[in-house]
Amino acid sequence: MNLNLLIDQTNLKPTATAEEIKKLCAEAKKYQFWSVCVNPLWVKLAKKQGVRVCSVIGFPLGANTAAIKVAEIKQAVKDGADELDMVINQAGNILQEVLAAVKAAEGRTLKIIIETCYLTDKEKVLAAKLVKAGGADFVKTSTGFPASAGQVSGATVEDVKLLRQAVGKDFGVKASGGIKTKEQAEAMIKAGANRIGTSSGVEICR
Repeated sequence: MNLNLLIDQTNLKPTATAEEIKKLCAEAKKYQFWSVCVNPLWVKLAKKQGVRVCSVIGFPLGANTAAIKVAEIKQAVKDGADELDMVINQAGNILQEVLAAVKAAEGRTLKIIIETCYLTDKEKVLAAKLVKAGGADFVKTSTGFPASAGQVSGATVEDVKLLRQAVGKDFGVKASGGIKTKEQAEAMIKAGANRIGTSSGVEICR
């Protein structure tokens, strides 16, 4: 299993510096990660480093309006983003938001973060099905950020299995949040994930 080819190597820290983003991109080149995942501020810089770039949208809460997210997507596309990871608004109309995001993405790979730690299993399945119905490319487990507020969050094998069952075999499932070891990454892939979001890609692939 070529784990490196399934990894979005990530730095979403609010304190990230330009030098840290350049280092992230150098790591992605060295280990041939699928992409780097960065905050919108850093898309242009990352793109200049010659790597595939993923930008987060509505991050980390997802609680802004669909119109703002569409504007973010359009700016990220203009700046060179190849992929977009958008946090869904759990209090809004998921289907309408995904449809608007797909249109704004103009063919770029779109992953929708449903933040599984806030949902029941029934809600996870419904959200995943709405994400697929809206025309996105992936459903993604987590931002990982609720952990900073004491909330248990991140990817679990059980959630990945559930999402895979919900969307079927030919749709994207991205496991993200708290994946720090090769064993964890392999367990997620075995459970049905076909993309891994992590800031520990180097440690996983060494």
